[in-house]
Amino acid sequence: MGKIDVGVVVGMVMAECAQVGLMIAGKAAISDGMTSLVFVFYSNSLASLILLPSSFLFHRSQVRPPLTSSLLGGFFLLGFLGTFAQFFGYAGIYYSSPTLATAMLNLIPGFTFVLAIIFR
Repeated sequence: MGKIDVGVVVGMVMAECAQVGLMIAGKAAISDGMTSLVFVFYSNSLASLILLPSSFLFHRSQVRPPLTSSLLGGFFLLGFLGTFAQFFGYAGIYYSSPTLATAMLNLIPGFTFVLAIIFR
């Protein structure tokens, strides 16, 4: 068994902690009267403001492929499906607890593994 890169493990732990924190903050905001659509908009806007400048800073020396219409369509479809998944996820959190939602987050690596086995 080879060595595991520490950065990958730390990144995965940070991503899980961020998702759990966002679930708890989402439940608190939605319980106080904010709609889930507005919360998804605010969280995606904040993520864009943080990640977009950092991606330009860290990856400015890499050569990027040209933006084709199929690539832009894929970006749009991914964003569209991801936004609706978040919207329905926070709508579900409104009717349940963030504890259940964070427990469901722990199933994502398992589903990823099963899909990787299925699709080889």
